[in-house]
Amino acid sequence: QVQLVESGGGLVQPGGSLRLSCAASGSIFSIYAMAWYRQAPGKQRELVAAITSGGSTNYADSVKGRFTISRDNAKNTVHLQMNSLKPEDTAVYYCNADQVQTLLHRFFEVWGRGTAVTVSS
Repeated sequence: QVQLVESGGGLVQPGGSLRLSCAASGSIFSIYAMAWYRQAPGKQRELVAAITSGGSTNYADSVKGRFTISRDNAKNTVHLQMNSLKPEDTAVYYCNADQVQTLLHRFFEVWGRGTAVTVSS
């Protein structure tokens, strides 16, 4: 079994910063891609940023230049540094891991439970 646990959400003023972290647990050998998604009230879940095990990254246009995704392959963790936050960044942020290889299985599209980010003055 593989679990993802997010941390680091909270309330921040516009222009502020937050750092989200996600840790994957289980008998994990490797994870191909890790990503952050978000879902605002009344909206569909959307990709925020993704990173492969080789370090290739992809960002939503709305966060380019403000957010940075990074990961530690040895620790099976992924982080999202969010700077210059805007009220429209308010959402529940979900960690995602794809192609998670364990001793017996390969898991696809594993999700965390989410961490709430509120940007408000």
